[in-house]
Amino acid sequence: MTDAAHDLARQLGRQAEAICRHYLSAGRRQGHYWQVGDVRNSPGRSMFVRLRDSAKGPAGKWTDAATGEHGDLLDVIRESRGLSHFSEVAAEAEMFLRLPPISREAEAPHGGKQCSSRDTVTSARRLFAAAQSIPGTIVEKYLRNRGITALHETGSLRFHPRCYYRPDPREPIQPLPAMIAAVTDLRGRITGIHRTWLAPDGSDKASIATPRRAMGHLLEHAVRFGRPDDVLAASEGIETTLSVRTALPNLPMAAALSAAHLAVIAFPPGLRRLYIVRDNDPAGVTARDSLTARANSARVEAIVLSPTLGDFNEDLRAFGVDALRARLRCHLAPEDVSRFMALSP
Repeated sequence: MTDAAHDLARQLGRQAEAICRHYLSAGRRQGHYWQVGDVRNSPGRSMFVRLRDSAKGPAGKWTDAATGEHGDLLDVIRESRGLSHFSEVAAEAEMFLRLPPISREAEAPHGGKQCSSRDTVTSARRLFAAAQSIPGTIVEKYLRNRGITALHETGSLRFHPRCYYRPDPREPIQPLPAMIAAVTDLRGRITGIHRTWLAPDGSDKASIATPRRAMGHLLEHAVRFGRPDDVLAASEGIETTLSVRTALPNLPMAAALSAAHLAVIAFPPGLRRLYIVRDNDPAGVTARDSLTARANSARVEAIVLSPTLGDFNEDLRAFGVDALRARLRCHLAPEDVSRFMALSP
């Protein structure tokens, strides 16, 4: 980060709450933090912005617990306003702070490049292209260890044996094995990727601070399994999605990757019925309510599927696939039972 950008971020931090109220208006204050869905001002509770300097770091720093993304208030301004260049971000910040313009020869905050959302999408596509299909890899082992046996139509998932992980910008990069998931729009174009770093033997996620991170454009998009016609199930996590698919192998599904993103997922053309696969937590309740209201406005029938435990992967592992299938059957529309519950995909 250049001196000019660093100074600007520090001045924004002094007015962190005012910045959040202006650019992250969908959130609210919770103690010494501002809580919101994500850096793009989606409803939800997964992102936390520090409002005061503390031992954990300066005011204005934020982390999205759902995706592992993090940054400062310059990032908030850039993403919430959809700006591409640092000059635009700086001008917006200066206008808010009522400062005279700084030199436009100042570099962008990260690595001397202009902040371009196009760069992250390109990087996401390159990383996915460099990965391999999952059969026979530790990704397959990881999913099966979680009780997930429905691995058909998983072309959106790949394995990368040495995916870079950096715990902090000041720390060295670690190459670790990872499950790479393609985030796509309704036309199938990759707009981002989601990384889940894994233990070397595939027994679980890697023992690191943030084993899940996303990059690129996530808003309205999803990791997709199967092709929807007039019925779709939308959920939060990849493992939750594949757990439901293990019980309902023919049901087209989309993983939005967080509760905040689930609430704003795009509806495919011709959608008639939407199954909302929620997690059993406050964020899941908020996503359920928001998505149900959107479906009703679009004249799409919304049916909520709720787990007994925290999420459907927990249910699958605790009760088994037969019990999960029997429970889900009770909530399906009658015409969807035979359509989506056939055991052979």
